[in-house]
Amino acid sequence: MKESGEWADIGERVRECRLAADMSQEQLAAALRLDRTMIAKIERGVRRVDALELAKLSSVLKVPLTYFLSPSPQVVSRRTGLTDDTVTDATRQSYHLEVALTTWLADIRQLIQIGRFSPPRMNRYPEAIHDAPSARSAALWVRNRLGLGLQPIDSLMSVCEQLGQLVAVVEAPGEGASLVEDDLAVAVVSRNGDPGRRRTTAAHELGHLIVGDEYSTDIGVHLSRDDREGMIEAFAAELLLPIEAVGDATRPGETTRREDLVILAARFRTSWSLTVRQAVEAGVIDGNAAREMRRRNPTRAELMEAVGWAPQPDLETVRVPPSYAHAVVECYKRSLITSSRAVELMRGQIVAADLPMRDEADLEL
Repeated sequence: MKESGEWADIGERVRECRLAADMSQEQLAAALRLDRTMIAKIERGVRRVDALELAKLSSVLKVPLTYFLSPSPQVVSRRTGLTDDTVTDATRQSYHLEVALTTWLADIRQLIQIGRFSPPRMNRYPEAIHDAPSARSAALWVRNRLGLGLQPIDSLMSVCEQLGQLVAVVEAPGEGASLVEDDLAVAVVSRNGDPGRRRTTAAHELGHLIVGDEYSTDIGVHLSRDDREGMIEAFAAELLLPIEAVGDATRPGETTRREDLVILAARFRTSWSLTVRQAVEAGVIDGNAAREMRRRNPTRAELMEAVGWAPQPDLETVRVPPSYAHAVVECYKRSLITSSRAVELMRGQIVAADLPMRDEADLEL
C-alpha cells in the first residue's frame, strides 16, 4: 500500500501532466468520465487512484504509465514546478522532456535491477572550467581520450555511452535534457528538428556531464547561467567540429567560400549555425561573411552532394545505446519482460515483429 506522501507525489504529477497537456480539470474529468471534484482530490493526493484509472490517465495525458509510479530523480533538470501561473509553451516543452528523462532513468534502473545491464562508468574532465577556451580544451580532451583526433564523429550516441552518459532519442517537443543520479548519467534528445540540431543537442547534454552542469561547483559559481550555458555550447561545438579541423579544411591566404563550409557541415554532420560559428572562431571568415552565410542554409541536396550521397545516420533510426538495446533483447529472450515491454523500452527503434522467436511463455513484468 502506498503511503500518503506517495499519493501526493502521484497527484502532483497528474496535475503537472494536465497543465502540460493544456487541459483544465473539467476537461480531464470529462475524458475520464469522472466528476471534476474527483480530479481535484487526485491532484491534492487525498484520493487514491487504482490501476485502471492510472492507465486511463496515462492514455489521456499521453505519458508513460511508469512515469506516475517511478520515484522522482534526486537531481531534476527543471527546478521549478509547473503551475497555472507559469505555464507557457516553453515550460510545457521542458516538462515533457522531464517526463521522458524520468521515464528513461526508470527504465535503465529496471534493467539494472533485473541483472542484465551494467551502466558505463562516468567520465569527467579533470581540470577546472572557467571560460570558453577551457571548455574547448575539455572537448579536445574527450576527442583524444577516445582516439578521435580531428576526424568526424560517426555515432555521437556511442561517444556519449563510452563516456558514461546514456542517451535516448524521444518523441517529445523541445530539444534535450540530462541529469546525473548516483552512478547514472542519462540524457534525452528530442527527435524533432534536423539531424545536425539533434547532434548539437546531444553534444550539449554531454557537456553538462563532462565539465559539470549549471548547478555544479565544477563551473565557477560567479558566472551567470548564460555564461555557463555559453561554455557548454563552446564544448559542444568544439567536440563536433574542432577549430583546427576547420583551419585544415580551408585554403590559407584564400577567401573561404560557402561551398567550403557546406562540405565541412556535411562531413562532420553539424548544423549550419554551428559550422559558421566555428569558422568565425577559426578566423577563416569574419562577422560580415558569417551574417551573409547564415542567411543561406544549405539544402539537403547540397549536403548530400558534398559527401557523395553517402548515408549519414545518427540519432535517427537508432534511438537507444547499443549496450542497452542488447540488454533489452536478452531480457526478452529469457522471458524476463514481455514483447510489448521490450518494444516500449526500445523507444521506437524496433517493432514486435523484429524481436527474436522464443519458446518460453510471455511473462508479465
